[in-house]
Amino acid sequence: MQHEDIQLTESIATLTVEGINYQYISLPRLEELGLGTIRDLPYSIKILLESAVRNWDGKFITNEHIYALANWCSYDATEVPFKPTRIILQDFTGVPAIVDLASMRDEVASRGGNPTSVNPMIPVDLVIDHSVIIEHAGDRYAFSRNVELEYERNKERYEFVKWAQKSFTNFNVVPPSNGIVHQVNLEYLASSVRTEQRDNNYWLFPDSLVGTDSHTPMINGIGTVAWGVGGIEAEAAMLGQPLYFVMPEVIGIRLKGSLREGVTATDLALTVTSILRKKGVVGKFVEFFGEGVRDISVPDRATIANMAPEYGATMSMFPVDDRTLDYLKETGRGKIVPLAEAYWKAQGMFNLGDEPPAYTEVLELDLDTIAATVSGPKRPQDTIPLPKMKEAFDTVLRKPMEEGGYGADDNTVNTALKEGAVVLASITSCTNTSNPSVMVAAGLLAKKAVEKGLLPPSYVKTTLSPGSRVVATYLEKAGLLQGLEHLGFYIDGYGCAACCGNTGALVDGIEQMIQQDHLVVASILSGNRNFEGRIHPLIRANYLASPPLVVAFALAGRVNINMEIEPLGVGNDGEPVFLKDIWPSSKEIERIISETIDETVFKGEYDRIDSNEKWATINSSEGLLYDWDDTSTYIQKAPYFEAVSTTTSPLGNLKEMLSLAILGDSITTDHISPAGHIPIQSEAGIFLQSQGVEVREFNNYGARRGNHKVMERGTFANIRLRNRMANGKEGGYTKHLPTEEIVSMFEAASRYQKDGRNLLIIAGKEYGTGSSRDWAAKGTTLLGVKVILAESFERIHRSNLVGMGVLPVQFLEGMTANSLSLDGTETYSIHGLTEKTFIPRQRAEMQAVRHDGTIVSFPIEIRIDNAIEREYYMNGGILPTVMEKLLSNQ
Repeated sequence: MQHEDIQLTESIATLTVEGINYQYISLPRLEELGLGTIRDLPYSIKILLESAVRNWDGKFITNEHIYALANWCSYDATEVPFKPTRIILQDFTGVPAIVDLASMRDEVASRGGNPTSVNPMIPVDLVIDHSVIIEHAGDRYAFSRNVELEYERNKERYEFVKWAQKSFTNFNVVPPSNGIVHQVNLEYLASSVRTEQRDNNYWLFPDSLVGTDSHTPMINGIGTVAWGVGGIEAEAAMLGQPLYFVMPEVIGIRLKGSLREGVTATDLALTVTSILRKKGVVGKFVEFFGEGVRDISVPDRATIANMAPEYGATMSMFPVDDRTLDYLKETGRGKIVPLAEAYWKAQGMFNLGDEPPAYTEVLELDLDTIAATVSGPKRPQDTIPLPKMKEAFDTVLRKPMEEGGYGADDNTVNTALKEGAVVLASITSCTNTSNPSVMVAAGLLAKKAVEKGLLPPSYVKTTLSPGSRVVATYLEKAGLLQGLEHLGFYIDGYGCAACCGNTGALVDGIEQMIQQDHLVVASILSGNRNFEGRIHPLIRANYLASPPLVVAFALAGRVNINMEIEPLGVGNDGEPVFLKDIWPSSKEIERIISETIDETVFKGEYDRIDSNEKWATINSSEGLLYDWDDTSTYIQKAPYFEAVSTTTSPLGNLKEMLSLAILGDSITTDHISPAGHIPIQSEAGIFLQSQGVEVREFNNYGARRGNHKVMERGTFANIRLRNRMANGKEGGYTKHLPTEEIVSMFEAASRYQKDGRNLLIIAGKEYGTGSSRDWAAKGTTLLGVKVILAESFERIHRSNLVGMGVLPVQFLEGMTANSLSLDGTETYSIHGLTEKTFIPRQRAEMQAVRHDGTIVSFPIEIRIDNAIEREYYMNGGILPTVMEKLLSNQ
């Protein structure tokens, strides 16, 4: 069969469920049509293939794409498209995406178009979960006080979101204090399969999504294809554009055996993280199979899948089976089960434990070998067997800093607060709070500890931030919440909290003590990331552990303890209490789960997810167009459309460019994108103060992502950035060429823009590595940078640059800024590009004119990689491209 012979109608089949006929793309029929041996494909690739066939249009999704997916084993490094069925946003990344859509509406209206045409084309859910900060903890008033502060600090953002909730179709908001985006997705939003009415027919297809948070793969635990993307990619998908990515290898993990008594899903997830990080699965898909999968509950599967970013996989999938269907029933989604079961079985994708697909490679893990595990102190993959914890901490404490240690000596370990003291014990993060087995275990352990008379030391800040209200309901129903509260683990919020750094202040006086004595203190949390400085700027050692172990370490008050042989404390009878004395058995845990958790618990909470009294008090403007407030320091109209509308062709911006920076290898999106706290003397801090914002009200860059005036000032402002044009000064500085002054990157860019000069940035290898941060590309374009000339690019950031109208250009092999003796003082121009002849991956010529008039010419490769990217670039980016299409169709 030739590529051009593919016809959508030939692959359509009909499935009748409960008297209703549904049309669907039949994978077995595609195989009958001769596309390939589809039955042997990994589950995840089959779902991508179904999406490609169903969304085929001959332009964005072509026959070649379909053949590549159908013959996955035979294609290497081929780009393929993906159109998810829905989008999920958390509020830090979601607000700027909605700002862009609202701004597009304004531009469409100003050009005589219909603003109602600007709407998400697929369902979008925004879950507000990243804004709560645990300023108050350890008492019954913690939750209400934290909520009050959250609303006070984020009033402007929430008013905007409330307007969007009313104004946009296909857009739903889950208000604050309901839970973490991934747990709400797992327990409520996900449906396994979806239906749609099209041309008077009902269509049935897999639920799939992308999300603007790296832990979106958690939903892979129920067999749903999903992964995390940057905001620009999410906006493109929202507006009907496919996402393009290199077809991945798929690694199969055969699980055998079963977990031993006392071993938790967290221990398994941390062990998998360590194994796969060492193996190297970055950019790959992972699928689990084998007899061991049958004994792993869906929440346990989700715990493992949640950690995919930590071991580097794009996604980590457990195919649909009986346990998946049971979980849907147990969480109040029983109505969808007959459809889901019929669909997955008709597609030959219901996991019956048969022979596995033809994976790229198969690894094996014996669950019997998993033991109690802690991970840290700086990376999720650095696992430590629990009995080795004391030895591991003492070793890293004294190891030299250049070897990854803390460099402590005997003079720094005899202070009032000891090295290794646990100053934060936090049950937090979607990874574990979505899992009843470990949450019930934590509650039981706390109850037994209270009965023994144990309490945490006074210097330990204890926090409990469940991923959904369901957790509080079943803990209270089981009589376990009281024991946790007695130990200080009061519910202080429903959100991401400590895991994303929203820890708040430590116990009074502790921060001063840490700073005064330069102490290496610790946090213990049930999260997924523990990078140094992430959890709290003064806590240098951070360890990941299961919720019951979080409670245990809180009781011990230190991490340099061997819990196998050392007691956690002394009971009220004067006898030592060991971990084994209060550790709950699996039978106890299972009994409580069976007695307290059923579909009524989930339905009871999620049926009132919109009944939020505090959210109801938020006032917002009405109408199709947002009433922008020019004085707002949180929300401002995006300028991208205005800038593009006055530009005839981006190719006209490639002459006589000046260099803003010359950077080295492995410049990450963390170097480029504004993140974290806003320093007082930074450009962003000075701007906020000029707007009347007090320093205590700065909030952080994440909360202010809806205001480009703040974000552009924080772009390339990382204090560790090294620009060769800054005369050795570290941070976001550069040389302003006409004056030779060393000024901030923003100040230099502003001066150049006033003079009408276009800019470029020169860099080394792997430019744009790290998380897919949309502001790394947005900030770049707002600074007036038209070209990034690098030795190589990270895939997603290169795509994001194109999506924002910035041209990625690559040195040819063997050429670098150093080999060409470029110092950034030259004037740069690209020759050989015209609108008529410009094609993807075209070679062109860069000319650099030195001050003395000499010219350095060298060949370059234009990293516009396909025809779709060419269209985006020539239109000024993805958003203007979509806007022009909307206007042309009216």
